Parts: sequence; C-alpha cells; structure tokens
Amino acid sequence: MIVRERSDSLTRLDGIRVVVVDDAPIIRRFLSAALEAVRRERPDMLISDLEMPGKGGHWLIGQVRALAPESGGLTPAAALTGLHGPAHRASALRAGFQDHLEKPIDLQTLVSAVASLALYGREPAVPQPSGSLAAR
Repeated sequence: MIVRERSDSLTRLDGIRVVVVDDAPIIRRFLSAALEAVRRERPDMLISDLEMPGKGGHWLIGQVRALAPESGGLTPAAALTGLHGPAHRASALRAGFQDHLEKPIDLQTLVSAVASLALYGREPAVPQPSGSLAAR
C-alpha cells in the first residue's frame, strides 16, 4: 500500500527500470516470470513483497542471487512488506535484499528508496588497495 502525498517535492525516477512483485492475485501468477524479467530486462532494481502464497520473496531473492552477475544476480533489491520490526528486517537483509521497506509506505519514502538502490546498482565497485590492512 502506498500512501499518496503531494508530488511536487518527489525525486524523479526517469529512466529507472524496476521490477515489482507483490501478493496481489494478478501479480502472484507472475512470480516465476519476475525471475525471467530480471534475467531478460536487467532492471535497475527489484522490489518484492515477502509474504506470497507458495514461493515468496525470500525464494525469489535467493533465485536472483544465484544468477551470474551478467544475468542479473547483483540486481539491487528491496523487500516491501507488511512484516515489521528488526527481526524481519534482519531476515530480509540476510536473504539478499539491500533494504526492508514496511507497508504502509509513503510515496516519498518509496521513491527515495528506489532512487537510492537504483543508483547503488549503477555505481562501480571501489577497488581495495592491495596493501590495505584488510589484505594482511
């Protein structure tokens, strides 16, 4: 559920491609298709509900993370869910999501999360110096 607010202060998402998976009956039929969409379309990010009958968001993110990087395995992802609290957030992050967004969510928070994760996915990795303390 998205709570609508005034749109004059929203961040623009022009050009950002997002795959959204929710537990609405029409979308449930496309859960497996969502995995194929990640492979085929290489979206800038994935937003998935966690609680869906049968295969849910934890299954989907596991399948996405099992893909090769060039097939979408590193696609930034957020869980958008009615499951609240630190334990559910930790579970989503351990499963492979980069963010845990709680329903109901206001439009600005959702747009900001999409923009942040989509940009995160576009940034090149920062190489670690070979002489760093972590390498010793």
